[in-house]
Amino acid sequence: MTSFFLSLPALILQNGALEDTLQPAISDPDQISWLQMLVDGGFVMIPITLLSLLAIYVIAERWRVLSNSTMDNQRFLDSLEDILKSGDMNRALRYCDEMNKPFSRIMKQGIKRLGRPIHDIDDAIKNAGKREVHFLGKKMDWLATIAGVAPLLGFLGTVTGMIQAFQQIQTLEGNVNPSVLAGGIWEALITTASGLAVGIIAYGFYNYLLGRMNRMIFDLEDSSTQFIDLLQKPANKRQQQ
Repeated sequence: MTSFFLSLPALILQNGALEDTLQPAISDPDQISWLQMLVDGGFVMIPITLLSLLAIYVIAERWRVLSNSTMDNQRFLDSLEDILKSGDMNRALRYCDEMNKPFSRIMKQGIKRLGRPIHDIDDAIKNAGKREVHFLGKKMDWLATIAGVAPLLGFLGTVTGMIQAFQQIQTLEGNVNPSVLAGGIWEALITTASGLAVGIIAYGFYNYLLGRMNRMIFDLEDSSTQFIDLLQKPANKRQQQ
């Protein structure tokens, strides 16, 4: 017992030296930058990074398109009705060109066919509407693909990383430092975390932009129906007389 107490100072000194030795190793993970973590993720991080950049581009581009396509359809219809009542069709066409929005471009195709049967005007409006809907939904499939592919690439990177870790164990015949094995595992998991992050963000913005686009399409269809009803008002009045 006496020898134990006599050996305590040496043990304390040894433990202190051991703590000083381990301190840099413990603090190293905190000093690793996010950029270094991405680099350590392996070759799979290259397509995941490219998909993230593509997702940012599509989100920004579609956001700008949808924001620039927004207008007060009812106010535009009221102004267009006043112009058409004056009989100045050229002025109505110029007004549509000045607005240069999806709804105004659709209405322009209908105005061009004024004087023809109403079903011709309706067909022209529907065809123009299909073109505008296609333009609004452009590149949305890219975002949906990114939302599905990015997590799969992340899982692929983790699987390949785990394969490399177990190959290292086999090469060293099981004499592996646990810290080395843990380092290989967390490096492999970086790809899963990155792929999921990119996929979640892409999926969330895909649903948000799709919702905005669907509401805009509904407004275009509803306002187009109001325009057809507007053109039929004089005919209905003549029939009543």
